[in-house]
Amino acid sequence: MTTLDARDVPADPGSTERLRSAGLEYRVVDLTDDATSTAFQRAADRGFLGAEPNADALAHARTTFEARRNIGVYEAGAESGAFPVATTNAWVTPLTLPGGGSIGMWAISMVTVSGTHRRRGIARSLLEGELRAAASAGVPIAGLTASEATIYGRYGFGSAIPVARYAIDGRRAGWGGPTPPGRVEYVDRETLSAELGRVHDRTRRLVPGRIEGWQGRWEGLSGAHVSVTERDKVRGVHYLDESGEVRGVVAYTVNEKGDSFRFGLDVRLLVAETPDALAALWRFIVQHDLVDEVTADLRPLDDPLPWLVADQRAVEQVVHDHGWLRILDVPAALSARTYSGPLDVVLRIEDPLGFAAGEWRVKVDAEGTATVDNAAGRSVDATIGVSALSSLFVGGVRAGTLRAAGLIDADDDAIAVLDRAFAAYPAPSLDIWY
Repeated sequence: MTTLDARDVPADPGSTERLRSAGLEYRVVDLTDDATSTAFQRAADRGFLGAEPNADALAHARTTFEARRNIGVYEAGAESGAFPVATTNAWVTPLTLPGGGSIGMWAISMVTVSGTHRRRGIARSLLEGELRAAASAGVPIAGLTASEATIYGRYGFGSAIPVARYAIDGRRAGWGGPTPPGRVEYVDRETLSAELGRVHDRTRRLVPGRIEGWQGRWEGLSGAHVSVTERDKVRGVHYLDESGEVRGVVAYTVNEKGDSFRFGLDVRLLVAETPDALAALWRFIVQHDLVDEVTADLRPLDDPLPWLVADQRAVEQVVHDHGWLRILDVPAALSARTYSGPLDVVLRIEDPLGFAAGEWRVKVDAEGTATVDNAAGRSVDATIGVSALSSLFVGGVRAGTLRAAGLIDADDDAIAVLDRAFAAYPAPSLDIWY
């Protein structure tokens, strides 16, 4: 798949003009200038209430920032090196779809507005500007992970990829699963970083909802870079199958609980491409010496962990939102994925921003391949807002659930066929922040 470079997309004219009228400058930021780059990164960290970054942290993050399209909002006439009052950045990445294919997604990150400039329409200009930029470049869908869950629905995003947070009582859990062949070994930080990237890239191609990672992400999770918080506490192991191939890897930290010489273990990332690898790594974690509590977030809803331990009640599971999607081009998006059952419906899609609005006939054949055509004037089987359609898109949320919440207007027959068609296996999952 050819991937568009988002850095080639100019600043959105609509947001540029809207903020100019408010005395602000909206522009793509040139991070090749040292002072500008430092100010932009510091402003982004401040927006997320992070610590003031030191020189190592700035140097480490700069490579990632420079690979993306960075937007800054500045006071009119701000000098070179001034802090922006708002930030965002974006890049185009493949999003894995049900059936194993992928689609180009406009990934949005680093959305911040300074506490001194709230209630001035800046966030609206940032988000709508990103969506218009993506649509103008022909990117059919946008996505983000949200620090606040109540912001993005107004822009047509839907919570599409729920995940689970586990809290495991290591004193009770025990082990009821298999003892896989192969072996588990400790690895150093550099090896951990490299193997997280390699195994993740193989596994993300198999799971709907996942995206590509990047070098800075693996260095951060593994503690391979000197700027990483808690880097001295990060440990890692990998699983080698019977032929000696690395099939899974986990990065984690351990922290002592008071002065009891008992520990809590936090899983930073666990990636496994085979059932044996997953079972072996969970067994290592759950049965770790001196560990009373294990926490692990961003786990898929079909993770077998509760069925691998001897006492399921030792595993507490909290399901929460994580991956948010926003369809921009209905025919391109809906025809890109494979469906689990036949379908022939006319959808009326409501979209206040206009990108996806209209009436569309979605027809899926026996092989799960869809065609999507304009159906203006035809009888409508279901009416759905673009946010709800985006939630439904990769199969992480059922149509029946959305109908029960008042987000789809359709009869029982239409809901039943939508549920069957949009179902996905394995369960959609997103195991990193972006």
